[in-house]
Amino acid sequence: MNTENETNNTKSETVNQSANQVTERKDIDKHSIIDDIQGIIIGSLMAAFGIAIFSHMNFLIGGTAGVAFLTQYTTSLTFGPIFFVINIPFYILAIKKLGWDFTIKTFIAVSGVSFLTEFIPKIFEFGEINPWFAAIFGGFLIGSGLLMLFRHKASLGGLNILSIYVQEYFQISAGKFQMAADTLIILAAFFVVDWKALAFSVLAAVALNIILAINHKPGRYRGMS
Repeated sequence: MNTENETNNTKSETVNQSANQVTERKDIDKHSIIDDIQGIIIGSLMAAFGIAIFSHMNFLIGGTAGVAFLTQYTTSLTFGPIFFVINIPFYILAIKKLGWDFTIKTFIAVSGVSFLTEFIPKIFEFGEINPWFAAIFGGFLIGSGLLMLFRHKASLGGLNILSIYVQEYFQISAGKFQMAADTLIILAAFFVVDWKALAFSVLAAVALNIILAINHKPGRYRGMS
């Protein structure tokens, strides 16, 4: 009888130790405020630099950034202010569906990218850039910037937020909605940019998504904010 009790006590202690280790591990994995600040700043800077390259080359990408590019190419407005204004309505959806923490971080990231895309060309003069390099390197930069933002529970807002809302309330797949929206942006681009710029934009989108597809997989990254 005593042996059985001792065995049960040993099992209980082992379970408790395992639970404590899991709790400690979660605490270690959790991002601090400093982690989030540097992640959002660097992620926004990388994304903004890639966008500045695209703007210089007349390339574009999907989402609200694509809408901002199309507006820039057809008006006298520049990317930064357009991108900031376009994203404002989406914050309401973000608050309802994804919470204040995500919304605040996303607002900071969008504001940072909007400012930096205007500021970078003033301190970094772009000359002639090989379009192949611009598409691939720019895509890698934006993809890496987005990856950092995602890992710190932030985004660049826009259609990603709307797709989540549409999926929940209208039972339309978020992925299909996003793809349809991006397709419409690309189709509209036929009337705005030449076919070569459009082709390189597709290449840039592939480069961007390669970064996310390889590095942003569920369960692979344990750090949370």
